[in-house]
This record gives sequence, C-alpha cells and structure tokens, in this order.
Amino acid sequence: MRHGIGYRKLNKTGEHRKALFKNMLNSLIKYEQIVTTLPKAKELKPQIDKVITIGKKNILSNKKRLFSKLQDKRSVTKVFEELSKRYSSRKGGYSRVLKAGYRTGDDAPMAVIELVDRNPEAKKVDKPKKVEKKEDEKKSDQKVASK
Repeated sequence: MRHGIGYRKLNKTGEHRKALFKNMLNSLIKYEQIVTTLPKAKELKPQIDKVITIGKKNILSNKKRLFSKLQDKRSVTKVFEELSKRYSSRKGGYSRVLKAGYRTGDDAPMAVIELVDRNPEAKKVDKPKKVEKKEDEKKSDQKVASK
C-alpha cells in the first residue's frame, strides 16, 4: 500500500519546491492571476486557499505566520487588507485552475490559476503608464531645444 502521498514532488528537491511555491504565492497575491504548468497550479491551489483563510482572522500571530511563509511584507498586507475583506463571506474556494492548452516547446500542459472575483487592474501593477513616458519625453525635448 502506498501511504502518505500528499503532494507532487515536481522533480525538485524540498528546498527548491518550497522556494518555488513561495515565489508563486507572492506572484499570485500580487497579480491575482498567473500562468504556469498544470501540476504546479494544482499544487498551488490549496496553498493559496490556506493563505487567504489565515488572513481572514486579523491577529498578530496570523500575520507572523503568513510572513514566515511568504517572506514579503507587501503580500502579507494585501492578504490582510484587500483579500480578507473581499472573501469575508466566502467559506472557501478562493482560487480556480483553468486549463490553457499546451506549451509550444515541450508540449507541457499549461494552466491559468486565478483568484475568484479578482481585480482586473491587479495585472497592471508593475507596468508603467504610457502617458507619463510621453510627457517626460516632451519635457526632455524642450530642455534640449532651449539649450
């Protein structure tokens, strides 16, 4: 009998797997939707659901517990301030895994893992606004022309 098969090893060492999921959790909290391989997404789903469940009870010990798992202050704050309020009436199932075809190099099955009721603006967190760049270019052109 095969007992104790609780997770996929993903052909990685324990330390590598732990770091991988920490980074994926931080990215999922930040952008609220990420694209990855199907086995990784299926392993990530219970972890993100547990993180959000921990964040729903706003006490110091839970903040410390999440910080030890995520090691990113911004992610912990977002879980406690935004996500816990968004999912306060929901008892579970905060994320979903959608199959997204196959990757073109190695034919690996791909999936999109996203938070339910996600904010579509969260994907644009790091992208600079194009309007600001055009204004900066105009200002630099004016400086060059005045010299």
